[in-house]
Amino acid sequence: MSQRTCRLVTLGCKVNQYETQLVKEALEQSGFREAAGDEAADLCVVNTCTVTSEGDAKSRKVIRQLSRENAGTRTIVMGCYATRDPEAVARLPGVFEVITDKREMPDVLSRQGVSDIPHGISYFQGRKRAYVKVQDGCLLRCSYCIIPQVRPGLRSRAPAEIENEVRRLVDNGYREVVISGIHVGHFGVDTTRGKSGRPPFRLWHLFRRLDRIPGDWRMRLSSIEANEINDDFISAAADCEHLCPQFHPALQSGSDAVLSRMRRRYKVGRFLEKLDRIREVMPDVAFTTDVIVGFPGETDAEFKETLDACRRAQFMKIHVFPFSARKGTPAATAQGQISPEVRKSRVRELGELERQLARRYYETLVGREMEVLVERECRDRPGYVSGTDRHYVPVVLPGDRSDVGRFVSARGAAGSREFLWALR
Repeated sequence: MSQRTCRLVTLGCKVNQYETQLVKEALEQSGFREAAGDEAADLCVVNTCTVTSEGDAKSRKVIRQLSRENAGTRTIVMGCYATRDPEAVARLPGVFEVITDKREMPDVLSRQGVSDIPHGISYFQGRKRAYVKVQDGCLLRCSYCIIPQVRPGLRSRAPAEIENEVRRLVDNGYREVVISGIHVGHFGVDTTRGKSGRPPFRLWHLFRRLDRIPGDWRMRLSSIEANEINDDFISAAADCEHLCPQFHPALQSGSDAVLSRMRRRYKVGRFLEKLDRIREVMPDVAFTTDVIVGFPGETDAEFKETLDACRRAQFMKIHVFPFSARKGTPAATAQGQISPEVRKSRVRELGELERQLARRYYETLVGREMEVLVERECRDRPGYVSGTDRHYVPVVLPGDRSDVGRFVSARGAAGSREFLWALR
């Protein structure tokens, strides 16, 4: 009997990528292998995204394409789009199972002969850093976001299970582990609050526990809400040898009025104070962020406040998103929708500021020693490789294929708008 083949496709965030890897390892343990090249797959798994309507459309396109290219295949669809609109997903060609709740996964896979789902991953297909999901779910109700509707509640993993997974990844050669989740800052809130009787165990406790894992490796936090940066968090961040000095608090807007319409839980002044407090104990820390421009009702003056806040925060990188109306959220039908032309103009202006701020930060590293995780060879620059340092700065330096996946010591040489040149 020939070995059964599978093909897995992931759309969306780090959490989705982690969940697909977990399914992949479960299938492999039960005798499946990934289909090669143009080989047809017996089973396809699509992990969908629904953050924007474009995510929905991409998910549908992928499912249809898999049906065309894998004649007779059976497709399992999971992820946020599958949860939000399972009826529409079920009507797509080739789909025979729609998973609307991750707790259904063992039963669905058991019908494909998968006897067991591992308690964590052992490797990460195609990546030099590994994502580790520590929690799921979000309780917030930001007016633009659909995710709390498709990933409701909070579910934190057991610290011992997370530690075992990270140890396994480090033992298997992964030099960077990214602590990920839907709302990472709420890790442990569901398991050690109220009448549970258990002592608190929050994100900073997890940092300290994982930091005891020996070896030449580093951990990075995927994101954090500014409200969740407190003295305990800052103290742990400063103490942990393996934790990278780079954090991603999402600003979303630099206008208090816009933040109120977004239903965010902070004001700009308080947000900036949190960054200053971290800088007091970690002077070379790097901050990256997310910003939505063109939110309903955003005036020119409010957009200027965002530019000013980004300058004040000295972000090293800004992920700029034009507002995209998400059906089912209050912001989608709010008054004062901004025209596409204005949104595009503001994306360009903030993008230009982001490149200026990035170069300014890169130039602070010129002449300094750094540790670079090499991730790939430079296709357009023979004899050079690229990777990231502990601050998540993109670095280009001399090297070859043998450096990929390794830490390389280098010295910053020159900053550009896109990356830092370094010498070995």
